[in-house]
Amino acid sequence: MYKYLRINRPNQLTIDSIAKKLDLNIYYGKFSLRFGHDLVIQKSTKQQEWQVFGHEVGHFLRHCGNHYTMNRLFIDLQEYQANHFAYHFCVPTFMLQKTESLAVYDIMSLFNVEHDFAVRRLEMYQNKLYEEEMNHVLSKIQNEIWTS
Repeated sequence: MYKYLRINRPNQLTIDSIAKKLDLNIYYGKFSLRFGHDLVIQKSTKQQEWQVFGHEVGHFLRHCGNHYTMNRLFIDLQEYQANHFAYHFCVPTFMLQKTESLAVYDIMSLFNVEHDFAVRRLEMYQNKLYEEEMNHVLSKIQNEIWTS
Protein backbone atom coordinates (compact mmCIF):
# COMPACT_ATOMS: atom_id res chain seq x y z
CA MET A 1 0.00 0.00 0.00
CA TYR A 2 2.79 2.43 0.90
CA LYS A 3 4.55 1.83 -2.39
CA TYR A 4 1.27 2.55 -4.22
CA LEU A 5 0.93 5.77 -2.18
CA ARG A 6 4.58 6.62 -2.96
CA ILE A 7 5.56 6.58 0.68
CA ASN A 8 9.01 5.13 1.19
CA ARG A 9 10.61 6.99 4.11
CA PRO A 10 9.63 7.21 7.78
CA ASN A 11 9.32 11.01 7.65
CA GLN A 12 6.44 10.54 5.17
CA LEU A 13 4.45 8.58 7.75
CA THR A 14 2.08 11.28 8.95
CA ILE A 15 -1.60 11.17 9.71
CA ASP A 16 -2.46 14.16 7.54
CA SER A 17 -0.58 13.08 4.43
CA ILE A 18 -1.78 9.47 4.52
CA ALA A 19 -5.36 10.47 5.32
CA LYS A 20 -5.35 12.81 2.33
CA LYS A 21 -4.03 10.07 0.01
CA LEU A 22 -6.64 7.59 1.31
CA ASP A 23 -9.45 10.19 1.15
CA LEU A 24 -10.07 9.99 4.91
CA ASN A 25 -11.46 12.75 7.11
CA ILE A 26 -9.72 13.03 10.48
CA TYR A 27 -11.40 14.38 13.59
CA TYR A 28 -10.14 14.46 17.16
CA GLY A 29 -12.39 13.68 20.09
CA LYS A 30 -12.82 11.92 23.41
CA PHE A 31 -12.77 8.42 21.87
CA SER A 32 -11.65 6.69 18.67
CA LEU A 33 -13.85 5.21 15.96
CA ARG A 34 -14.33 4.84 12.23
CA PHE A 35 -17.50 5.58 10.31
CA GLY A 36 -17.07 5.28 6.55
CA HIS A 37 -14.32 7.66 5.51
CA ASP A 38 -14.45 9.52 8.83
CA LEU A 39 -11.93 8.61 11.53
CA VAL A 40 -12.19 10.02 15.02
CA ILE A 41 -8.95 9.78 16.95
CA GLN A 42 -8.85 10.23 20.68
CA LYS A 43 -6.75 13.28 21.52
CA SER A 44 -3.51 12.09 23.14
CA THR A 45 0.23 12.11 22.51
CA LYS A 46 1.41 12.23 18.91
CA GLN A 47 2.70 8.66 19.27
CA GLN A 48 -0.59 7.33 20.62
CA GLU A 49 -2.54 9.21 17.94
CA TRP A 50 -0.33 7.68 15.21
CA GLN A 51 -0.84 4.18 16.62
CA VAL A 52 -4.63 4.67 16.90
CA PHE A 53 -4.67 6.03 13.35
CA GLY A 54 -2.96 2.82 12.19
CA HIS A 55 -5.57 0.75 14.02
CA GLU A 56 -8.48 2.68 12.53
CA VAL A 57 -6.99 2.56 9.02
CA GLY A 58 -6.83 -1.21 9.51
CA HIS A 59 -10.58 -1.21 10.13
CA PHE A 60 -11.14 1.12 7.17
CA LEU A 61 -9.21 -1.08 4.74
CA ARG A 62 -10.30 -4.51 5.97
CA HIS A 63 -13.64 -4.38 7.75
CA CYS A 64 -17.25 -3.48 7.26
CA GLY A 65 -20.34 -3.86 9.37
CA ASN A 66 -21.77 -2.50 12.56
CA HIS A 67 -20.16 -3.60 15.83
CA TYR A 68 -23.51 -3.21 17.61
CA THR A 69 -25.02 -6.06 15.59
CA MET A 70 -21.96 -8.37 15.42
CA ASN A 71 -21.19 -11.43 17.46
CA ARG A 72 -18.63 -10.66 20.19
CA LEU A 73 -16.16 -13.21 18.77
CA PHE A 74 -16.27 -11.52 15.37
CA ILE A 75 -15.67 -8.13 16.99
CA ASP A 76 -12.70 -9.59 18.87
CA LEU A 77 -11.31 -10.98 15.60
CA GLN A 78 -11.62 -7.59 13.88
CA GLU A 79 -9.94 -5.85 16.82
CA TYR A 80 -7.08 -8.36 16.76
CA GLN A 81 -6.68 -7.85 13.00
CA ALA A 82 -6.72 -4.04 13.33
CA ASN A 83 -4.14 -4.18 16.15
CA HIS A 84 -1.88 -6.45 14.08
CA PHE A 85 -2.31 -4.20 11.05
CA ALA A 86 -1.34 -1.13 13.11
CA TYR A 87 2.07 -2.58 13.98
CA HIS A 88 2.91 -3.10 10.29
CA PHE A 89 1.28 0.16 9.21
CA CYS A 90 3.04 2.34 11.81
CA VAL A 91 6.42 0.59 11.48
CA PRO A 92 6.52 -0.92 7.97
CA THR A 93 8.73 -3.96 7.45
CA PHE A 94 10.31 -2.63 4.25
CA MET A 95 11.41 0.48 6.17
CA LEU A 96 12.69 -1.57 9.11
CA GLN A 97 14.83 -3.56 6.68
CA LYS A 98 16.55 -0.32 5.63
CA THR A 99 17.09 0.85 9.21
CA GLU A 100 20.69 0.67 10.37
CA SER A 101 19.90 0.44 14.07
CA LEU A 102 17.17 -1.85 15.31
CA ALA A 103 17.32 -0.50 18.85
CA VAL A 104 13.97 0.16 20.52
CA TYR A 105 14.68 3.85 21.10
CA ASP A 106 15.72 4.35 17.49
CA ILE A 107 12.47 2.75 16.31
CA MET A 108 10.53 4.96 18.71
CA SER A 109 12.20 8.07 17.36
CA LEU A 110 12.22 7.15 13.68
CA PHE A 111 8.60 5.92 13.51
CA ASN A 112 7.06 8.11 16.23
CA VAL A 113 5.71 5.22 18.34
CA GLU A 114 5.61 4.51 22.07
CA HIS A 115 8.14 2.29 23.84
CA ASP A 116 5.88 -0.76 24.29
CA PHE A 117 4.72 -0.52 20.69
CA ALA A 118 8.33 -0.36 19.43
CA VAL A 119 9.31 -3.34 21.63
CA ARG A 120 6.44 -5.46 20.31
CA ARG A 121 7.05 -4.47 16.69
CA LEU A 122 10.74 -5.29 17.00
CA GLU A 123 9.82 -8.69 18.48
CA MET A 124 7.49 -9.33 15.56
CA TYR A 125 10.19 -8.38 13.07
CA GLN A 126 12.86 -10.51 14.75
CA ASN A 127 10.47 -13.48 14.95
CA LYS A 128 9.83 -13.13 11.22
CA LEU A 129 13.57 -13.14 10.50
CA TYR A 130 14.08 -16.15 12.79
CA GLU A 131 11.20 -18.03 11.14
CA GLU A 132 12.61 -17.32 7.67
CA GLU A 133 16.04 -18.57 8.75
CA MET A 134 14.54 -21.72 10.30
CA ASN A 135 12.54 -22.40 7.14
CA HIS A 136 15.71 -22.03 5.10
CA VAL A 137 17.60 -24.47 7.37
CA LEU A 138 14.75 -26.98 7.38
CA SER A 139 14.44 -26.76 3.61
CA LYS A 140 18.17 -27.39 3.25
CA ILE A 141 17.96 -30.44 5.55
CA GLN A 142 14.94 -31.76 3.66
CA ASN A 143 16.77 -31.37 0.33
CA GLU A 144 19.75 -33.25 1.72
CA ILE A 145 17.51 -36.09 2.91
CA TRP A 146 15.75 -36.36 -0.47
CA THR A 147 18.97 -36.28 -2.47
CA SER A 148 20.80 -38.83 -0.29
